[in-house]
Amino acid sequence: MPRRLILSATEQGSLLALPESQDDLIQHYTLNDADMALVRQRRGDPNRLGFAVQLCLLRFPGYALGNEFDVPELIIQWVARQIRVDASAWAHYGERDTTRREHLSELRVYLGLQPFGRADLRLLINGLTDLAMQTDKGVILANHALSILRKCNVILPRLNVIDRACSEAISRANRRIYRTLVAPLEPHHLRRLDALLEIRPGSGITWLSWLRQSPRKPNSRYMMEHIERLKMFQALALPDGIGRHIHQNRLLKMAREGGQMVPRDLANFEEERRYATLLALVIEGTASVTDELVDLHDRILVRLFSVAKNKHQQQFQKQGKAINDKVRLYTQIGRALVEAKQAGMDPYDAIEAVLPWDDFTKSVAEAAQLAQPESFDHLHLVGENYSTLRRYTPEFLDVLKMRAAPAAQSVMDAVDVLREMNLKGARKVPDDAPIDFIKARWKPLVLTEDGIDRRFYELCVLSELKNSLRSGDIWVQGSRQFRDFDEYLLPTAKFEEMRVARTLPVAINTHCDQYLAERLDFLDQQLAKVNRLALSDELPDAIITDSGLKMTPLDAAVPAAAQALIDQGGNMLPRIKITELLMDVDDWTGFTRHFIHLKSGEIPKDRNLLLSAILADAINLGLTKMAESSPGATYAKLSWLQAWHVRDETYAPALAELVNAQFRHAFAANWGDGTTSSSDGQRFRVGGKAESTGHINPKYGAEPGRLFYTHISDQYAPFSTRVVNVGVRDSTYVLDGLLYHESDLRIEEHYTDTAGFTDHVFALMHLLGFRFAPRIRDLGDTKLYIPSREQDYPALKAMIGGTLNIKHLRAHWDEILRLASSIKHGTVTASLMLRKLGSYPRQNGLAIALRELGRIERTLFILDWLQNVELRRRVHAGLNKGEARNALARAVFFNRLGEIRDRSFEQQRYRASGLNLVTAAIVLWNTVYLERIIQAMRDAGQTVDDSLLQYLSPLGWEHINLTGDYIWRQSKRLDNGEFRSLRKNGNP
Repeated sequence: MPRRLILSATEQGSLLALPESQDDLIQHYTLNDADMALVRQRRGDPNRLGFAVQLCLLRFPGYALGNEFDVPELIIQWVARQIRVDASAWAHYGERDTTRREHLSELRVYLGLQPFGRADLRLLINGLTDLAMQTDKGVILANHALSILRKCNVILPRLNVIDRACSEAISRANRRIYRTLVAPLEPHHLRRLDALLEIRPGSGITWLSWLRQSPRKPNSRYMMEHIERLKMFQALALPDGIGRHIHQNRLLKMAREGGQMVPRDLANFEEERRYATLLALVIEGTASVTDELVDLHDRILVRLFSVAKNKHQQQFQKQGKAINDKVRLYTQIGRALVEAKQAGMDPYDAIEAVLPWDDFTKSVAEAAQLAQPESFDHLHLVGENYSTLRRYTPEFLDVLKMRAAPAAQSVMDAVDVLREMNLKGARKVPDDAPIDFIKARWKPLVLTEDGIDRRFYELCVLSELKNSLRSGDIWVQGSRQFRDFDEYLLPTAKFEEMRVARTLPVAINTHCDQYLAERLDFLDQQLAKVNRLALSDELPDAIITDSGLKMTPLDAAVPAAAQALIDQGGNMLPRIKITELLMDVDDWTGFTRHFIHLKSGEIPKDRNLLLSAILADAINLGLTKMAESSPGATYAKLSWLQAWHVRDETYAPALAELVNAQFRHAFAANWGDGTTSSSDGQRFRVGGKAESTGHINPKYGAEPGRLFYTHISDQYAPFSTRVVNVGVRDSTYVLDGLLYHESDLRIEEHYTDTAGFTDHVFALMHLLGFRFAPRIRDLGDTKLYIPSREQDYPALKAMIGGTLNIKHLRAHWDEILRLASSIKHGTVTASLMLRKLGSYPRQNGLAIALRELGRIERTLFILDWLQNVELRRRVHAGLNKGEARNALARAVFFNRLGEIRDRSFEQQRYRASGLNLVTAAIVLWNTVYLERIIQAMRDAGQTVDDSLLQYLSPLGWEHINLTGDYIWRQSKRLDNGEFRSLRKNGNP
């Protein structure tokens, strides 16, 4: 059986790609004086040109010229011009093969190069094995192999040799990983791992399958079931720290491979690989279950507090008339008492003049029943659901292994008190139990005249534990999302090393004093300028008065000529089925080649089946219904293909392929140059089996939902999407899309709406090199922060919120740089850090310092916004593109009433990724045909104003048939370079 290739044909082509642009030719193929002198020693133009070309190729990419190799004409002409010979001489070079070999031999000596030999192959494999311990992506390993050989001045061999070296390195790394994982295990560990493949009694599934199930609903029953899963993982009693020395990427891939296999497949593995795969599944499963338990507890508490708040409001509304009657009555009594005081009358007689004394006494008792707690809080109603929490909290607190930072040590001590009480069955809270963590709103309920109230003490502890877990003040052993805050960041030693070497991956001057001096001086200048403009009433479309800021809305009207062009273009787009559109786009880009097999790395043999699985995600149809709607497809085939070929790691490069095609398309430049983008969240309701996984946000009503948070370039390409909870602020995920997409876009300026900004986001965007420009609702209420006295800017007084705490910023400067470097370096995601920094009650030094830096950037942005109408127009236009793209996504995601009904978060992510990929394909297809429409208009003699092309949009879908049976057959066979016929204006 032939060896499986690590590198695809496309990857092989990209590895040794020759320069094409003028800049690359100048960089790699400019001959120096010594080169020219050596070239002139050749006799005849063919030999001089051939010798020079060989010299260039040996320098870059680093391989020798072979008989079968075709050198692009562009390179030949570039070299020929430098040595002043006719490029046609190339055809006569090397007519004697000896000449070519002699030139190569001489050039090897001149450049100090060595031929590739067996020793180099061994060196290469050894050098690649360490990298293969971190990743088994062939193109990354191959690039590293070329780098090793170039550093060693070795002429590059054929790519099949590089491929073989990468393959051997992966095999060695795999064996090393298996040995490293299995070495610490004792025989009893191995027996317990084997037992995971046995059938769980009464269920028909293995213990391993049961352990990997997600909880169905956030309630006490499923909490207890999930706690049992974590207990079983813990009962394996694996050695501490196992898996810590294996790169997380490799562990995750092993777990995903193992998760797709049936027990029979795992049992057939050789012993070392089987136990290593089971270990990876256990490590990954333990982390997932731990995180899900904390999330379930969080959601249960949020729901209980929400129920209490709603009940509190309903009770108040229901009692509204009675309360109003009592207020009116006591107003009468109060007035009578005032008059009695003034007239020197008996106050009791005054009361009885309004109502009999017995009725008055009765009304006081009724008023006491109507009266709310002094704080008018709903916390006292949370106690009614105490029994719900008690069903699982003893086990929950016992199973989690937690540690605390000093800021939350008292909460952790209180948790220990509850653990001890649960163990002993005690009902009374000890008098010496910690209470300094109890907030003011809890104290009246917890600290009573009879001592500490057990019920409200436990509720308070659980609530504060939730907050501390969110912020990172308390962390959980074995968790991914709730680890020690410091563990997420670059190790201190590595950070110091990078800082000394001045290689920190941040976009600002890392010297604190220099940076602050420059930035604050610029802030002073902008404040003075805007203050001057405000005093003279010269701010464009803006007025600042003592009552605040007033701004004139932008005129967003589309010119009549542009609207006519839009209508004409829409009428000429060819009518097409979504299946044909996807095949067209794949013919142009080959995006389906990125959906490689998880284990073998091979591309799917049946393209139509793959496209069916992708479309099932995109239109929210599901595999069962897609199998019924696609002739030749079955659920089993689609399910197998999705399990092995469709995942985040394949969706991402496929999307990047489409985004890059849009980025390179000349017509897309009418909408932007690919350097600006916007992001927005789009809510989809969850229903059916998935209803319990959704979160509720009052902004969207009382129904649970998920948010697809999408980034779109100024060229309409949706280059990133994330599935997030509707209760999480959009700003948490703004940076993720900018940092972790795989396309060639280089975003410089980014737009969001009000939900997309916080001071922390302003700070990190600036640190990481992005200009942040949110459209802030109620801008007049968003305060400016100044470095000096408020009196220096009298015209801005109504907008000034305070002075900047520069001293605190200086004190935590290194922590800020370490955080930004960790995010940029990929040690931790921006969203995770923003969630923790923004979580109550964490008010640590880093969070406050980052907020102060964000206030500087937010103030500068608002000052620019007040002066710059063009900035406002850019932001408005960018956000409109995102909203229009959401309309397209809503139209595509039409099945199941547009509801998400997949219970697993993984399947929900695939829905979002499939939707984004198909919308990107529609955008690209429309762009191609809009260009052809404009050209057809011009060919027909119609004048088209280039300035109107910016108003066209590739987001239309009226011409696309999204429904019906999904038959993967072209209605018309298109040859390479051929396109579909445009419709005549107005014809169906």
